[in-house]
Amino acid sequence: MADNREQFKTRLGFLLIAAGCAIGLGNVWRFPYITGMYGGAIFVIIYLCFLLGVGMPLLTMELAVGRASRRSIARAYEVLEQPKTKWHLNKYWQIPGSYILMSFYGLITGWLFYYCVRSFTGGFEHGMTQQMAAVEFSELLANPLTMFVCMTTVVVVSFVIVAMGVVRGVERITKPMMILLFVLLIFMAARSVTLPGFEAGMEYYLKPDWSKLEEHGLMEVLWAAMGQSFFTLSVGQGSIEIFGTYMDKQHTLAKEATFICGLDTTVALLAGVVIFPACFSYAVQPDSGPSLLFVTLNTVFSNMSGGGFWGGLFFLFMVFAAVSTLIAVFESIIAISMDLFSVSRRKAVVVNFCIIMLLSIPCLLGFNYLSDIHPLGGNSTILDFQDFLISNNILPLGSLLFVLFITAKSGMGFKNYLAECNTGHGPKIKPFFYWYFRFVLPIVIGVLLIAGYVNIFG
Repeated sequence: MADNREQFKTRLGFLLIAAGCAIGLGNVWRFPYITGMYGGAIFVIIYLCFLLGVGMPLLTMELAVGRASRRSIARAYEVLEQPKTKWHLNKYWQIPGSYILMSFYGLITGWLFYYCVRSFTGGFEHGMTQQMAAVEFSELLANPLTMFVCMTTVVVVSFVIVAMGVVRGVERITKPMMILLFVLLIFMAARSVTLPGFEAGMEYYLKPDWSKLEEHGLMEVLWAAMGQSFFTLSVGQGSIEIFGTYMDKQHTLAKEATFICGLDTTVALLAGVVIFPACFSYAVQPDSGPSLLFVTLNTVFSNMSGGGFWGGLFFLFMVFAAVSTLIAVFESIIAISMDLFSVSRRKAVVVNFCIIMLLSIPCLLGFNYLSDIHPLGGNSTILDFQDFLISNNILPLGSLLFVLFITAKSGMGFKNYLAECNTGHGPKIKPFFYWYFRFVLPIVIGVLLIAGYVNIFG
């Protein structure tokens, strides 16, 4: 079965699809905001250092496990672990991660689709204040039927693409979609240069500001940069690993990881070039999280000349970014089902579509009929709890597992990891990195895990 596994037709297809898995909402609603908050260019430099030291090694590990085993995480450990070891038991807590992520990611993608359609059709009132935009968003959250229809639309489209196969569906559709995503983003970033608030927005965004470092403290800035570099690539749950199984061996994994990280970071940086000049042009204070997209930027676009078009274009870009992640993670889920149960792709798609839709219902109702449920206390929602399970538990623990698996003699073993990583043309990973991988990375991941809990419950 491994020998007959589909492979991407082009290297560009692999790079864009793997980058599409990494590129998501965090690139737009978190990275630009924390960059401006924590010192502009200073934060970017610190972030890039962590991306190089933490994100890229983890990315190569997950790709190495995939390319060496030619299996999803449902079977990868059995193929690579030493006889009579129990590494494969870890799949039973890693696999649910993709289902938990998709139980709310499809809903958020549905919000983006709703805002895209309403912007292009002139559905938002011209000259809205932030309060009015907040009311618009609240009305959407209070309407479960509208959210369900929008969510179902994007989930069905994504599953149909996955049902068509790796080459005919995932690669053929995702590759042009990702190219269009970059074209849209570059076009909007170039357009930002013409806005009256461009200079002020870029100064806030990227001008080195040492006072921000002093204001927040070095440790807080380091933790924010480390966390962003870690979570931006979505490593730890096997979503990236599956694309390693479809790769050829013409290029080293360090080379491929560099391109993926580069594309991911480019999108994050350009998103800030789009967002901050627009906010400063219309005297709207930028925010973080969902409020940035659905309240702050909707306010900006509604006050902009031709705002319906520009708003629709921006939300179309966001739909592409989010759908690329849906397709990537759905492909991982389908591959897991096919490996575990030896079922056809289409049967796996139908069954998993039903499972994902059912799992999405509590999150959807958490903003209306179940809004009195606060799993993490305070004003937390069911979505917040699902995000906590993924971001603060499964991703860091899954990444720690990959580190231990490739460095342990009973697992894949570091020599086998090096052999897989260094096959092909491109930069090689040296054997002395074993000590860094074995002792430093687990500590870094452990610190992130503890800091996440302290941040929520401390």
